[in-house]
Amino acid sequence: MISQDNEKYVYFANNYGLLQYNGANWSLYPAINETIIRSVKVIHDKIYTGCYMEFGFWQKNSKGILEYTSLSAKIKDKIIDDEQFWTIIDYDQWVVFQSLNQIYIYDSVRGTFKVIHPNTGIIKAYKTKNAIYYQLVDGNFYEIENGNSRLVISGQVLQSKRIVSVFQDNEGLLFQTQHDGFYRYYNNQLSHWVTEADAEIMRNTVYSAIALSDNSYAIGTVSNGVYNIDAHGKLVFHLTQNKGLSNNTALSLFEDKDKNLWIGLDNGINCINIASPIKTYLDNTGILGTVYTALHFKDYLYVGTNQGLFYKKDNTNDDFTFISGTKGQVWSLFSYDNTLFCGQDSGTAIIDKGSAQQIYYFSGTWKFERCPNNPNLLLQGNYSGLSVLEKKDGRWTYRNKIAGFDYSSKYFELDEPGEIYVSHEYKGIFRLSVTPDLRSVSRVTAYTFPAKGKNASLVKYNSMILYASREGVFKLNPATKQFSKEKNLSKAIEQDSYTSGKMIADDSGKLWLFTKNAINYFTVGKLNHDFRLNTIPIPSSVTNSMLGYENITRVDNSNYLIGTTDGYYAIRIDDLNFTDYAVGITGVTQSKFTDPVNIAINQEEHVPYSFNNLTFSYSVPEYNKYVMAEYQYLLEGFYEEWSEWSPKTTASFKKLPYGEYTFKVRARIGNEITKNIASYHFTVLRPWYATTIAIIIYVLLFSVVLYFVNRAYKSYYQKQNEKLISENKRQLEMKELENEQQIMKVKNDQLIQDVDSKNRELAISTMSLIKKNEFLTMIKDDLKKSADDGKNIKSVITTINKNISEEDTWDLFKEAFNNADKDFLKKVKSAHPSLTPNDLRLCAYLRLNLSSKEIAPLLNISVRSVEIKRYRLRKKMDLPHEKGLVEYILSL
Repeated sequence: MISQDNEKYVYFANNYGLLQYNGANWSLYPAINETIIRSVKVIHDKIYTGCYMEFGFWQKNSKGILEYTSLSAKIKDKIIDDEQFWTIIDYDQWVVFQSLNQIYIYDSVRGTFKVIHPNTGIIKAYKTKNAIYYQLVDGNFYEIENGNSRLVISGQVLQSKRIVSVFQDNEGLLFQTQHDGFYRYYNNQLSHWVTEADAEIMRNTVYSAIALSDNSYAIGTVSNGVYNIDAHGKLVFHLTQNKGLSNNTALSLFEDKDKNLWIGLDNGINCINIASPIKTYLDNTGILGTVYTALHFKDYLYVGTNQGLFYKKDNTNDDFTFISGTKGQVWSLFSYDNTLFCGQDSGTAIIDKGSAQQIYYFSGTWKFERCPNNPNLLLQGNYSGLSVLEKKDGRWTYRNKIAGFDYSSKYFELDEPGEIYVSHEYKGIFRLSVTPDLRSVSRVTAYTFPAKGKNASLVKYNSMILYASREGVFKLNPATKQFSKEKNLSKAIEQDSYTSGKMIADDSGKLWLFTKNAINYFTVGKLNHDFRLNTIPIPSSVTNSMLGYENITRVDNSNYLIGTTDGYYAIRIDDLNFTDYAVGITGVTQSKFTDPVNIAINQEEHVPYSFNNLTFSYSVPEYNKYVMAEYQYLLEGFYEEWSEWSPKTTASFKKLPYGEYTFKVRARIGNEITKNIASYHFTVLRPWYATTIAIIIYVLLFSVVLYFVNRAYKSYYQKQNEKLISENKRQLEMKELENEQQIMKVKNDQLIQDVDSKNRELAISTMSLIKKNEFLTMIKDDLKKSADDGKNIKSVITTINKNISEEDTWDLFKEAFNNADKDFLKKVKSAHPSLTPNDLRLCAYLRLNLSSKEIAPLLNISVRSVEIKRYRLRKKMDLPHEKGLVEYILSL
């Protein structure tokens, strides 16, 4: 079974449990007893399910996750062993659970049960607008009234007809049987209701059937897919595995709020967009192939493919028929002069319903164009240039090739008489000047701008020649013959990614352009010439067209056919509507590292800071195959701008800072933004180190630290002060010491000066003595030379000798010498005790660095005698030979 809630989520009873689908993601909820869930029914905000010996309901919790509540646990004693619950029906406040043995009626207001236990097994329970019915194995058909069973039709009347579904209309009850088709019960009479599909349906086993909102019926068979029959019994469509179903066994059918038909298959689930303005013709056999062109001509639909040309009667379910003689690629179909022309790989053919007449076979034909000045001529683009077809004697024939241009002319347009523009994919754009008779090219002009481009094309629209490539759409200026970019038309390529420059101008005034995520068409306003862009949000991945060979054909006022690589699409563009959608947040998870944890989505949540990695899931519950929803989100408090549009249905945020946030998401379906913006407010709590208590603790700790820091600073500055005082004291002591040293230095200097002065005095005194003795000696020598040897002269000489050797003179010298060189004589005497006073006297003179010549007068002896004295002094001092006497004395 299949069901849907008010948020448009779809639920499926499945072998593995309850499946939930929100349009973007699937969720599986295993049955409480791990058995197959047989039935499901959404009633208000509860999802009721039935399985093996168990039934109850699921309900979303604050996190958006379903939680199960068992109802059967209250009446365990009434449940039969091995009982399974196949059908769930709601009626007012009651919920009916049907197994093959009993029917349980649950009063959801009072919480009470009533059990109906028939004598035989139950085939199935049914609900119509005003009643609940069930059929037993014996064929009897009952209605439940006030909790009791009332026989409506006996088994003899139904004649063993097994009823699959029951419908009610103005004419009574309508039964869909398993093998015998439809039966109507009115005025106690049972009659067969004939439909176009009776023959086929009766050959199959019907397993399910429902009435659709358009008053038609969908019938699911065991081996031949799904039939759709309208209220008048006409077959609308028949879907099988060959036409797109996953398999041919349709066990359940369900129509959702958007009129989509869901099919629960033997293996898998399919959704059929019955109400969609887009229909698909899918060629799974490969017979039809890739559709390159199509045309509606004389009540027939022709399609040209890579396999050839096919046709069928329009507005029928007939299969396509191949037209003999058209094998190979068919590139174009052209209707002119009540004639259908076919351009194909083998040339040009004229098509007359189911036959083809070849009129040109020299080269493959791409397309056709009218000659405005001659209705009996047609211009065609071929693999190797351009050629002319001519109508003569009521028949179209090949006339000539236009000489002078041999390049492939897939896209060409006539501008003014005598000028043809050709677009070549690998060589760019050419302007051909042709002769009036269309037999030769007089001049070829090659354009360097716009540049050549892959899948580029050329088209004439509203009297303008346009060229489209990856760089945009360019328009020819008729005056300058140059191309310039057309900004309005280029928007379709700039706003979307380029796939092909293929442009098609149809006969209703629309210019079509194909891009990656949409099919675009432009129209020109009635009051101005501005281009208006319209977008059909069908991506190229869905249309599956051959790039560069996209095609769209206008069948009638609003119906268009789009060729694909495996069939085609039919679109009613006037019915395209993408406004009735709403986006919703489906789940929010928080995580610390890797394992996500769901949190509440219907109330404000306070997220712990350690779980500040959040992921939001959202979706638009839309199930149209051709519609791609895109999403845009904003996290207020973190981002200031909306994100880029993206088809992703999740948004993740890592390591969010603490604070308040509001997550918002909106969706875009086609060009329409959803009517609502889903929002979710949450708060990321402060981390433990930023909480109020932590801040108070920080303040207290800071105060304590500040106190101790203050104490430390005081202690530090006190020590510094003491250190400074000590340093100053030490510096004062050092200063005093320096002063004392200065005083000592001054005193020493004074002493040195005194010594120097005394030395000078000693030197002067010594020199005076030397001079005096020298003078006296000179006088004595002169007296001795005198001839007069009288007594008086001798007396004078004696006086002189006495004066020279006078001891007082030595004493004076000795005192002065000791003042100048304190304790020298004591040192010498101490070192050499054997020295005599005369020896000490000689040492003093040598200390003064006097020469032998200077010493002789002081000792009143000859120089020779001084030398002898010096020699003897060395001996007494026991000086080595290599050491000088004066040097030794000076070193003491």
